[in-house]
Amino acid sequence: MVKRYRAMGIALAAATLAIALIPGVAAAGSSSGQDVRFASFNASLNRGSSGALAAELSVPGSAQPDVIAEIIQRVRPDVLLINEFDYDAGNVALDAFQVNYLSVAHGDAAPIHYPYRYTAPSNTGIFSGFDLDNSGAAGDFVPNDSFGFGFFTGLLRMAVYSMYPIYEADIRTFQLFLWKDMPGALLPHEPDGTPWYSEDELDVFRLSSKSHWDVPIDVDGRVVHFLVSHPTPPVFDGPEDRNGTRNHDEIRFWADYVDPGRSGYIYDDNGKIGGLSARDRFVIAGDQNSDPLDGDSIPGAIQQLLNSPKVNTKVTPASLGGAEQALLQGDNNLTHLSDPAFDTADFGEAIFGGPGNLRADYVLPRKNMKITDAGVFWPESSDPLFSLVGTFPYPGSDHRLVWIDVRAK
Repeated sequence: MVKRYRAMGIALAAATLAIALIPGVAAAGSSSGQDVRFASFNASLNRGSSGALAAELSVPGSAQPDVIAEIIQRVRPDVLLINEFDYDAGNVALDAFQVNYLSVAHGDAAPIHYPYRYTAPSNTGIFSGFDLDNSGAAGDFVPNDSFGFGFFTGLLRMAVYSMYPIYEADIRTFQLFLWKDMPGALLPHEPDGTPWYSEDELDVFRLSSKSHWDVPIDVDGRVVHFLVSHPTPPVFDGPEDRNGTRNHDEIRFWADYVDPGRSGYIYDDNGKIGGLSARDRFVIAGDQNSDPLDGDSIPGAIQQLLNSPKVNTKVTPASLGGAEQALLQGDNNLTHLSDPAFDTADFGEAIFGGPGNLRADYVLPRKNMKITDAGVFWPESSDPLFSLVGTFPYPGSDHRLVWIDVRAK
C-alpha cells in the first residue's frame, strides 16, 4: 500500500506540467499556426428515445449539455470527437449543439465555433434478425440482438467537430465490415469450444459495434486522417467473452489500418480495399473501453495501439484530478496497476459494482507527429472547475475530455 501511495504522489508531480493549462486551458492549438489540438470526449449525450437529444438541443439551457459545452470551451480543441452522441438523419442534434450550446458563453468560457461537422449512421440498434445473445429467441431483447447494442437506431453514436475543413467526399466508413473477414479474428466460443455465433450469423455480423470512420482533415494544406471509433465495453457477457473479444478486434482494426503491411484485408462501405499509406498522417481517437493494465478488457487489447510502431506515445495525457480521485475514492482504485494520473473515466468502485477509475479514452497520433502538449480535463477538487466533472451523479459525463497538441507539419 505504501508503494501505491508513493506511486500516486509521483504521478501527481509528473502530471503537473502536463496539465499546467487546465484552469484556463485557453491556448488552443490553432492559435500557434502549427500545433493542432485533437481531442476525444465521451460526453454521454445519449438519451432514452429516438429524437430526444435533437429535441433537447434545439433549445438552449439544458443543464447537462451546458456542462459538456463548457468543458469543450475551456479546453478549446481544434478537432474533436464526441462519443455517445445520438444520431438523427437530419443532423438536428449535430447542428443544434453548435448553435445553442457551443456558440453560447458559459461563465467566463468563451463561445467556440466549429464550421465543419460530421456524423453518420452506425450499427447501434439495427436488429440483425438473429439470436445473437443465444437467449433462445431472436429479438426477445432487441438491443442484444442488434449489430451494436441500442434500444433504437441512433443511440450512442459519434460526432466530429472541426475548425479545419473536412474532406467529406474522401471519408471512409467501415460500418458494414464483417468480423469474420479479419484474419485471425478472436471470434468467441463457448467454454466447451463451440462457436458462439453460427455460420449464418457470422455471414452478417459486423465487427464495429458503432462504426469506424476515417475522416480526412485539411490542416493548413496537410491531410490528417482522424480515425475515430468507440469499441464495445468488454463486459455484459458471459464466459464466452463475446464483448471482450469484439473490443479487442475493434481496437486491432486501427492498428492494422495504419500499417500497410497488415491492412490488405480491409474494405470500406463503398468496397475500397486497404488502409493508409506509409506516408499518411493520422490521429486515432475514441473511447476504446480498454485500460492497459486494469479493468476487464483482454490483456494486450489497447497495447495493439500503444505498442504499434506507427503510433507516437511519447507523451501521455494526464491530470491532477485523476490521481487525486483515485486516492479519495479508494477501494479497488488503490490496487490498480495503471498510473491514476492517466485515468480518463470514473466508473465507480467495486463496492458499487464498478471497476474503479480507468484509462479508457485515447488520442494517439502517428509516430512522426510531434506531441507538444497533452492533458485530461480532470481538475482537482479544490479547483473551481471541479464542479464540471464532480463525482457520481456526474454533472456532465463519467468520462473526461482527453486532448493532445501535435505538430501537423
